[in-house]
Amino acid sequence: MGQFFLAIAAIFGGLSVGVGAFGAHALKEKLTERSLEIFETGARYQMYHALALLFVALLIRTSGEEFAQPALIAAGWNFMIGILIFSGSLYALSLTGIKVVGAITPLGGAAFIAGWGALAIAALNNK
Repeated sequence: MGQFFLAIAAIFGGLSVGVGAFGAHALKEKLTERSLEIFETGARYQMYHALALLFVALLIRTSGEEFAQPALIAAGWNFMIGILIFSGSLYALSLTGIKVVGAITPLGGAAFIAGWGALAIAALNNK
């Protein structure tokens, strides 16, 4: 799982840079100021949680794959799901203006919170 999370973290991190640059340059004249703000929030949270996923991957790899705590694995999956739902829905909302898309954003936020909670549990269970 550590290698998988590491690869996904690198992909999400790189995509975050690309998406952020795309928003700052290509979309600057095409979106309203509010839509651009929403887009940038998606990119920012994608990077934050790509780094969190990287941290989880490194923790799993240093503890040994066979000793990885279920809480660490849960944290990794929640960060991945959070990026897809939270950031993805913000990108879709800002690009399409379809407000109902924003209704699923809190589910991604809940996944982020669950990921941080799982990371805390892993830290407290560390022996």
